[in-house]
Amino acid sequence: MEEIRIVLPKIPDFHKLDVYEQNGGYQSAKKAFGMSSDDVIDIVKKSGLRGRGGAAFSAGLKWSFMPKGNDKPKYLAINGDESEPGSFKDRQIFEDNPHQMIEGILIACYAIGAKTAYIYIRGEYHKWIYMVQKAVDDAYEAGYIGEKMKEKFGTDFSCEIHVHKGAGAYICGEESALMNSLEGHRGYPRIKPPFPAQRGLWGNPTTINNVETITNVPKIIEKGWEWFSSIGAQKHPGTILFGLSGHINKPGVYEIPSGILLTELLEKYGGGVPGGKKIKCVIPGGSSMPPLRGDSLEGIRMDADSLRDAGSAIGTAGVMVMDEDTNLLKVLLRITKFYHHESCGQCTPCREGTGWMEKALKRMADGNGTSKDLDMLESVAKNIEGNTICALGDAAAWPVKFMIQRFRNELEEYLNPEVTLTVKNKVHSMRNTVNPLKDFVR
Repeated sequence: MEEIRIVLPKIPDFHKLDVYEQNGGYQSAKKAFGMSSDDVIDIVKKSGLRGRGGAAFSAGLKWSFMPKGNDKPKYLAINGDESEPGSFKDRQIFEDNPHQMIEGILIACYAIGAKTAYIYIRGEYHKWIYMVQKAVDDAYEAGYIGEKMKEKFGTDFSCEIHVHKGAGAYICGEESALMNSLEGHRGYPRIKPPFPAQRGLWGNPTTINNVETITNVPKIIEKGWEWFSSIGAQKHPGTILFGLSGHINKPGVYEIPSGILLTELLEKYGGGVPGGKKIKCVIPGGSSMPPLRGDSLEGIRMDADSLRDAGSAIGTAGVMVMDEDTNLLKVLLRITKFYHHESCGQCTPCREGTGWMEKALKRMADGNGTSKDLDMLESVAKNIEGNTICALGDAAAWPVKFMIQRFRNELEEYLNPEVTLTVKNKVHSMRNTVNPLKDFVR
């Protein structure tokens, strides 16, 4: 399957405004401003563009949720938090194609009636925050953003774009926690409903899109929904930025039509596993997605529906490869430690459960695993899954649950039937006394 470049074109210095303009930059926005907002939404909806941030929800359908004729301000928030371990594709857009993202923001704001947009970037992305801010400043100066765009595009519409440095917390990648962070509050997820389109930033209607999602929009407007919908998998069309990492000869970001065979992605683009070793495990969409066995990869295609049928998910398309020598207990312990650390603590199942799972896995890694630990870990994971306000609970539970289910034989090697756990801090009624209890029982 050949590469089709939509969001990362192979054009030198494409991040510079003059180069972007020379290659048709901001002409899609001008075209969109000549349509009705409903027509723009309809084009994006018909294209089949689905979110690239993890949920794979229809972008056009999400835009259509924005209420019409509302006197309240409307906002667009671009989720560039990208804190999922194994994900590094949004920062490639920040670095190589920020103006197409900005143009997509302008089109989206016009379509949903928003006058203000925020680009939320994770706090650790210092370098990329400066890059995006430079691109936004250049676009302002050229008249593509703000009041000057009325004259530049010959339209009555205008909007403002602000770059916001995040707090550096994984939880802020969740859309409602992102909104709380933007407002200056602690990054706690919100209970839904109400959904962002009903009550978002500062209580006003808000739409939230991923960086890669919004960057596709200008090309859809330029070339039409029929063109975009013909690329890749029928139900999940377009290209996807796949981030290959781990035990792979050629790690990196590859833009490829959706629906590519996972084996082709790893062999043709990733160059296979170093030393010709066998693959033990692949996590196909960032660390929170259910892992796949290396001996079960044949026929699996990289799109949302195919991966769901295979028992995993596309997530952020961060493909993590582990060879036959990988210690999966250490992998699972590292992932679980991360989610325990990043739990915001709002929900008891996640706050307590992630800590329990980390302690149990640490005990196993230290050689003190009991015969009951795997069943206990799976039980804790199942009690976290689906019982929290946001999806971080699922993100923490899935690696544990599915790693145990799919690699149980390997993990059982770390269990010792002779190990029993002593119960510390017994309650007073269970302590031994000077006079045995049997002396008082008739």
